[in-house]
Amino acid sequence: MEESMIRQILELPKVEAGEYSSLALAYIGDAVYEVVIRTKVMSQGNMQVHKMHKKSAALVKAPAQAAMIRLLMEELSPEEETVYRRGRNAKSGTMAKHATMTEYRMATGFEALLGYLYLTGRSGRLLELVGNGLKKMGDCHEV
Repeated sequence: MEESMIRQILELPKVEAGEYSSLALAYIGDAVYEVVIRTKVMSQGNMQVHKMHKKSAALVKAPAQAAMIRLLMEELSPEEETVYRRGRNAKSGTMAKHATMTEYRMATGFEALLGYLYLTGRSGRLLELVGNGLKKMGDCHEV
């Protein structure tokens, strides 16, 4: 589901990704990441929804996202690093229940990066990063 197609069909105005706050980028990035992970889990065949939820939840939690971005840092372009850092350093009024502040902020930065890539039409790069992250995480977070 491409952002440009959604924008066109729903007749939404064009807004530059850089005009959004880091937390707004993280908001959409969180949703996009969730869809990617759920798609990955469902591709493993039919299973009980509860089992799919448990597998997905393990990867969308802040500690798992923080682990993934740590593994991906060396692959990021300077532009992507800047977007990630802005998201990581954004002041949020909330925090995840089962994560440290560092993990939560890293996860927010990761989500901001994914949101930015999605809104700039770079879904291929977004999927490349998530795919590489999943491979690098290996069996510790097997989907």
